[in-house]
Amino acid sequence: MTPTPPTLLVLDADPPPRLGRLTGRARTVHTDAERLAERLPGADVLLVWDFTSHAVREAWPGDGPRPRWVHTASAGVDHLMCPELAASDTVVTNARGIFDQPIAEYVAALVLAAAKDLPRTLEYQRERTWRHRETRRVAGTRACVVGSGPIGRAIARTLKALGVTTALVGRVSRTGVHGPDDLDRLISRADWVIAAAPLTDRTYRMFDTHRFGVMQPSAFFVNVGRGGLVDEEALARALTRRWIAGAALDVFAAEPLPGDSPLWELPGLVVSPHMSGDTVGWRDELGVQFVELYERWAAGRSLLNVVDKTRGYVPGH
Repeated sequence: MTPTPPTLLVLDADPPPRLGRLTGRARTVHTDAERLAERLPGADVLLVWDFTSHAVREAWPGDGPRPRWVHTASAGVDHLMCPELAASDTVVTNARGIFDQPIAEYVAALVLAAAKDLPRTLEYQRERTWRHRETRRVAGTRACVVGSGPIGRAIARTLKALGVTTALVGRVSRTGVHGPDDLDRLISRADWVIAAAPLTDRTYRMFDTHRFGVMQPSAFFVNVGRGGLVDEEALARALTRRWIAGAALDVFAAEPLPGDSPLWELPGLVVSPHMSGDTVGWRDELGVQFVELYERWAAGRSLLNVVDKTRGYVPGH
């Protein structure tokens, strides 16, 4: 008698994942956020394909059995973690490794654009205005990258290739990585301050009025981590009062960013719609990664990218 394949529940997003390799090896059930709670008890595995949804965090505390494994197609896990999931035996994995270099390239592009004043060049072109300016050298400047995981390390490597002296700050001090106690000192000397940390209780709104006040007036701030890392009102004040030279946000406390948000019109702020890691073919890469993890799980092998549910990220970095 052929054994019944495990039930794979997919919290859908458009376009859905390509899971053809799992045909006959998993009973795939698709759901939206509204029906997630009623379908969780019947699932062995949950794939959170809609990584912008908070539905898992809301549905998980309900009654009945829960999946043995949850995978999110994102680097961050704050959108799905709740006390009940953290305390359970369920294994949580993430998409570590997919977004590292694309985000690093995006950060490098922002640094180069800011140093070379490209936004204003485009404005002058639209106005048909010929206005010569002098721009900054990137080589020889300093960067502080906050977040020592794979994304932060990729950013540091890429900026170093541009001649930028880069300091990396992590949860604890170790060889090649500074601890939190060094953060104020490092950002006070940095030309570029890059936020690439996971969102946890310790990092929530870590960039606040104090931190923006410590930065140099010539500093440029970039957030490619999570929106909750930044006190957005404090950033607005820092830009309006010219405490810092400029900033770029790819992530926000509320996404999509509401049309009436004052952030759209802040002087010196570049707004992008959570796209820094999304390169051509990224969804296919996420699908392949999950299928490979599923094959390991089905074979009884240890999973990769296992999240420490109390810390909120994959340990070992």
